Amino acid sequence: MSEQIIPQPKVKAKSITLSTAVLLILPLIVLGGVIALFLSTGGGLKLTSPIPVEALTVERTILKPGSVDLIIRNAGPEDLTIAQVVINDAVWPMTVSPAQTIPRLRSATVHLDYPWAEGEAYGITIFTTNAIAFAADIPAAVATPQPTGRTFWSFTLIGLYVGVIPIYLGLFWFPALRQLGRRWMTFLLAITAGLLVFLGIDTLTEALEQAQLVPGPIQGIGLVGIGAVATFFLLDAISKRRTTIGKSEASQRLSLAYMIATGIGLHNLGEGLAIGAAFNVGEISLGAFLVVGFILQNITEGLGIIAPVLRDRPGIRQLALMGLVGGGPAILGAWIGGFVPSATLAVVFLAVGTGAVFEVVYEIAKLLHKDTTREPMPLTVFSGIVAGMMLLWVTGLMIK
Repeated sequence: MSEQIIPQPKVKAKSITLSTAVLLILPLIVLGGVIALFLSTGGGLKLTSPIPVEALTVERTILKPGSVDLIIRNAGPEDLTIAQVVINDAVWPMTVSPAQTIPRLRSATVHLDYPWAEGEAYGITIFTTNAIAFAADIPAAVATPQPTGRTFWSFTLIGLYVGVIPIYLGLFWFPALRQLGRRWMTFLLAITAGLLVFLGIDTLTEALEQAQLVPGPIQGIGLVGIGAVATFFLLDAISKRRTTIGKSEASQRLSLAYMIATGIGLHNLGEGLAIGAAFNVGEISLGAFLVVGFILQNITEGLGIIAPVLRDRPGIRQLALMGLVGGGPAILGAWIGGFVPSATLAVVFLAVGTGAVFEVVYEIAKLLHKDTTREPMPLTVFSGIVAGMMLLWVTGLMIK
């Protein structure tokens, strides 16, 4: 005798009544009144500072033949006014646009008609009307790359060398790796997890270093946390939604491969930023050293992308698209770092990359757990993760 299915009544969402809205808003109104009362009376304290509190950040230096431009930002609590500029111990005429007085968190451009010499080092000191000094150093003067067709193509080539070509070379291992047994495939998947753990730690470290260059009120460390956490949970939500749709295991493995490519691509965007910024400030030898080092490192990233789909048969078009997703962002990073270097943008991109990489590690961990349920291979997984991390550590010796 079949059981009778009784339909469950739908639960209607409750609407917010006027009284509920008042109860939600009233504490905020009272809080605003308390803050206004404190600011108007000072709570019996003297709120004015006996000395001026000023903070100024030099965000970018632009060198053109016969001129130096400094992009500065007022990172202090109050307006500040630029009084004079000293370059190599000489007071030099300057103009400030849009105005010498810079409101809080606003930026301005200090222009100097200065006959700098290529390859020379310069020390610049900016003084405010309160005689507070802020320093900016030019370690090796070189004309700042301008967005012309030639320089645009040059940074594109750098991105190709660093990201696209090495990852595609890694993808060429696909036919040979398909001949391996199940234990070897588990080992390669564990290597991928190790690679990504190392990349995630490296990306997080770079993000925290860049956060120190961000103006204080923008809170670089907070941007790192927001970008990493938001990206992690967004990708996790997307992954769970795809799983509930009812895709086959092969489709899920293909989706994981694309997620790995996305995480690696965001990391490579950070690499492109570093290389472009090095060339932008004239550190040519450092930029070239970074290119060679990243080329050696990134060929292993192609291996990480294809590891989840070794038991499947993705077409050449799918593999080509994975390589482009993993390596292409290095081109975008080189453009940004070379033409418009920004510590704030770098922090945001690196934070997003951190969250993406660690979320992909989480997805690989779930896949490894599922694949080793019938036949546990703890030592295989352990050795693969350690081997992946050591592999990037060794190639990192070519860069750091």
